[in-house]
Amino acid sequence: MAILSALFNNKTSGFEQAFNVKDITSPEMKIAIKDCFELYYGAEKPKEDNCQRIPALVVSKLYKTTFSEYTVNADGDFAEGVISKLGEVKKKAMQYMLVGGSALIKPVPNGDRFYFLPVRRDCFIPLGRDAEGKLTSIGTAEQTTVNGKYYTLLERRTAGEKLLIENKLFASDSANDLGVQVPLNSIKKYEKLLPKFELPIKGIGLVEIKTPMLNDVDGSEDGVPVYEPAADLIHNINKNEYLLNREFENGRSRIIASGDMFEKTTSGEKIINDDVFVALDEDPENVGITIFSPELREQSYLNRKNEYLRNVESLIGLKRGILSEVEAAERTATEVTSSEGDYNLSIIDFQEIWTNALKEIAVLCAELGKIYRIKGAVDIDPEKISVDWGDGVLYNRDKTWQELKEMVAAGMLKPEIAVAWYFNLPCKTKADLQKIREKYMPEIEDLTEGEE
Repeated sequence: MAILSALFNNKTSGFEQAFNVKDITSPEMKIAIKDCFELYYGAEKPKEDNCQRIPALVVSKLYKTTFSEYTVNADGDFAEGVISKLGEVKKKAMQYMLVGGSALIKPVPNGDRFYFLPVRRDCFIPLGRDAEGKLTSIGTAEQTTVNGKYYTLLERRTAGEKLLIENKLFASDSANDLGVQVPLNSIKKYEKLLPKFELPIKGIGLVEIKTPMLNDVDGSEDGVPVYEPAADLIHNINKNEYLLNREFENGRSRIIASGDMFEKTTSGEKIINDDVFVALDEDPENVGITIFSPELREQSYLNRKNEYLRNVESLIGLKRGILSEVEAAERTATEVTSSEGDYNLSIIDFQEIWTNALKEIAVLCAELGKIYRIKGAVDIDPEKISVDWGDGVLYNRDKTWQELKEMVAAGMLKPEIAVAWYFNLPCKTKADLQKIREKYMPEIEDLTEGEE
């Protein structure tokens, strides 16, 4: 089973014809997404060498740092089960978002639990968005091979008072064609699937995660890949790498000999017999062989590449030195702080996106759990899901805690608020503060001792 790359092949037009709808992705956006996917997966380009794999490095650094010290807790067995299963796909979903600009997370009921299917951007077709940019209609395609035939399930989801789901199955002898429409029960996998049905939920029954940057391609609500602003620079880096390789290739020492000194093998290859090379007392310039060893200019290419990499870091918001070599000249404290601060903001943005998606998925699963009669399914209060991102590279947790304690000791901050921060507890209402006092007051007194 595999989700098709609907955006980049003839499945797009096939889907539009099957459901009489229109893909709202602009031509400019399709080109940009396709280019970013090709950069990430290392598609070969003329006169480019993609051995650096900058997009893969960027995505790896960002998703690993985002989840480096991630922990999450929820209230209740059902909520804990949902969060636990979602945790199994969090890194894949985040990488899909970074590479494609957006991704979908699909909750799938399975017996007494849910599992989650991340869907990357080239595998779904946006058909509509509301004024807030949220998807109101999408199309997806799923392909299954049975007995040498290719079956493609096209699914359209449309939000309204209820979620409308429409399914159509096509069969073909080729993986690249939809073929002809066949009944849904043509294969066992879809025999219980209805051509059209409704679910009593709002939205599309999926959660979209998008990169936080403003779309700089066409200004639409489509998310842009995290390295898209630096795509042209990355192409320049690949071209520079190609030229650098050519420089070393062309810089090899060569023997220049006249044509009459060569003999041809049966395969047509030109060779020089080893008895040609004898000691020479006379001037080598007067014989038929000349040694040629050009001067290499690799330092110019390396300097240029390093400058490109620094520019990529600046555009994406990475800490200086992650891609490039750190400058030999010492930087001021302000420059260091600025670089790390930009990186800090980038990571925090992605963490906020995942926190919001996590809570949205939990609420959605509570609704779906009741519809599909998942065992133990109950309402989930998103405010009771606590996410702790730890220290990581973002901030010094111990230092921040020390500062909060000093503020408490100086009478500038209520101790309940400091403890709420430490344990990631709600502290918006008087009831929240009262709960903290009842449970943590002894600890508060201990923590503030000796601060004077």
